[in-house]
Amino acid sequence: MQIQPTVSFHTLGCKLNFAETSTIGRALKEAGFQKISLEEGADVVVINTCSVTENANKECRSLVRKALQANPESFVAIIGCYAQLKPEEIAGMPGVDLVLGATEKFKIVDYLRDFKKKKNAEIHSCSVEDVDFFVSSYSLGDRTRAFLKVQDGCDYTCSYCTIPLARGKSRSDSLSNVVQNAHDIASRGIKEIVLTGVNIGDFGTRHDGKNIHKEPDFLDLIKALDRVNGIERFRISSIEPNLLKDEIIQFVAESNRFVPHFHIPLQSGSNKILALMRRRYKKELYTDRIKKIRNLIPDACIGADVIVGFPGETEEDFLETYNYLNKLEVSYLHVFTYSERENTDANLMSQIVPMNIRKERNKMLRILSEKKLRQFYTSQLGKCQEVLIEGDHKNGRMHGFTKNYIKVSLPYDSTLINSLHLVSLSKLSEDELAVETELVLERNLIR
Repeated sequence: MQIQPTVSFHTLGCKLNFAETSTIGRALKEAGFQKISLEEGADVVVINTCSVTENANKECRSLVRKALQANPESFVAIIGCYAQLKPEEIAGMPGVDLVLGATEKFKIVDYLRDFKKKKNAEIHSCSVEDVDFFVSSYSLGDRTRAFLKVQDGCDYTCSYCTIPLARGKSRSDSLSNVVQNAHDIASRGIKEIVLTGVNIGDFGTRHDGKNIHKEPDFLDLIKALDRVNGIERFRISSIEPNLLKDEIIQFVAESNRFVPHFHIPLQSGSNKILALMRRRYKKELYTDRIKKIRNLIPDACIGADVIVGFPGETEEDFLETYNYLNKLEVSYLHVFTYSERENTDANLMSQIVPMNIRKERNKMLRILSEKKLRQFYTSQLGKCQEVLIEGDHKNGRMHGFTKNYIKVSLPYDSTLINSLHLVSLSKLSEDELAVETELVLERNLIR
């Protein structure tokens, strides 16, 4: 009897990468591979990489070493943004056997007909101009939610970003394909879908020579998804402030399925730095978006991305950002320390901020983020909320999230996993940043 080959996966970076890894994993399963953990020493190890920060690149190298420690004969394949941007660099890592660029990663089955260790890594890459097609993807494995890819690539030219170099121009799935994928996900008993992409607000973009068309657009998409039966919640992962139109906010406010949670990249509270970053808005527009959400959906959870230590960011610029965010009604921050990326205009800028100062600014904003999240959680205490309960189990407790993204903690009960319950938000947990809850009625199962 032929022994079934094994494969393990590790994904770095964004929700989009997780959606694509899951799709690739299903293809390998159909090809006869059995999925196991990295620590078990699989025959094939697939690492889906990110290129947003230097840490992601370092983590890739660390994972290669970890895979070979588990099994020195593991065939190591590297895919993703880092593989597209720096294939030669990855191929030079000891133990790497295969590097697949953006056009080739979804053909990985064809490259694993023979997965014996190689003396020199094979590279199958391409020019980013050739990355002009869309591959539908969604993640499975978590019984409560799935990441559904609706868009890829980016037409923006932010001065610090390598993603357009790794993923190409903005392009989207068809509306009918996205809806069909949502139906497929619903048929597997998954309750929540997170819409993901590089720039999802740009959904519908079509390049036709020198012309760009956008029809249907993101509003059309969410209206269509709102009619999909079987999915209790849709969550918008991250959307640019200039693409978050009033009509989208209004629709979410009135929808029963799209949840009141927005993640809106800011990057800086200084218009001077936003201009250097080549962002497509000023902070005044950002302020207007937050006010619009708070006016229509007072209890919405709003997250923001911020980059600290961008070239030219003086102490005054940083304090402008800090004070702006301190007053702004956002619920939490994702804080990134600026890291130099090759082939970006920001990498050529002068007035470099020393790394120790970057880290100090990062720490200040992370402390501010925790303060804001505690304030947001506290503002919700005493309210009844619907919670989707997840399957984690630690110290006798399990967790779930409300529609407006409050993490709740309750005593472990395996029969509650992947179900929706009304809970009373009782008090902040002493052990973690979460809210302890009680079922409003004993075993008050909604669905």
